[in-house]
Amino acid sequence: MKSLAERVGTLFAEGAGADVQEARQAFFALQRVLDDGSVRAAEPDSSTPSGWRVNAWVKQGILLGFRFGEIVDMSADHGRWPFFDKDTMPLKKPTPTSGIRIVPGGSTIREGAYVARSVVCMPPMYVNVGAYVGEGTLIDSHALVGSCAQVGSRVHLSAAAQIGGVIEPVGALPVIIEDDVLVGGNSGIFEGAVVKRRAVIAAGTVLTGSTPVYDLVHGVIIRPEAGQPLVIPEGAVVVPGARAVTVGAGKDWGLSLATPVIVKYRDDKTDMRTELEKWIR
Repeated sequence: MKSLAERVGTLFAEGAGADVQEARQAFFALQRVLDDGSVRAAEPDSSTPSGWRVNAWVKQGILLGFRFGEIVDMSADHGRWPFFDKDTMPLKKPTPTSGIRIVPGGSTIREGAYVARSVVCMPPMYVNVGAYVGEGTLIDSHALVGSCAQVGSRVHLSAAAQIGGVIEPVGALPVIIEDDVLVGGNSGIFEGAVVKRRAVIAAGTVLTGSTPVYDLVHGVIIRPEAGQPLVIPEGAVVVPGARAVTVGAGKDWGLSLATPVIVKYRDDKTDMRTELEKWIR
């Protein structure tokens, strides 16, 4: 992939002046290897504090696809359901041999997203370009897997869970959800936050790149290090919480701010509660 990375980097640096056909062909080549999972927007790297590193050239290539795509008619149902999008961003068309279960009802996966065998897609859900979804994961109704987000194996993204996408800046780490994580309904994980394996994110929890997380078990506040993402520890059980405003008018008014709280770490009892997920895949 070195030669493709170099092609993409050169074309991206040329900006709007890049050769249109060359840029499109480079993007389509990238789209194919993203689609089969042999290239990823981010990948595990034990040498980094978060355990992950971003492949900035992949994001550059995706931006080429947007920059040099042309808006075309992508309407469905013989034009009675109108859609218009870049011709470089068609929908993925799995077959029964793909091993992906897509329940009828309006779900969409873009080409250039990797969705592994045994993934279950409940309607309507959406997986954007550059995303990676591992084996046995369940994407529930109204859930989003944003551009370049990395979701591991045997993850449950509950109804209306939002896994944010990050294309720009190209050097920013996308959201990472590692293996065996449960993400509760109406929760949101954004701005390159990393959720380590076996963690449980309770319904309604919001995590961002600047969110402080209060760990009641260890008596510490988890904050992103300078230049590093927020990292939720392995096996942490995170629930929505609140903390009092201690300065200014907020203190006088008795206000509080929403904040995620780690109330425990996953144990056998927690595992029993999540065992049900295996039966609905």
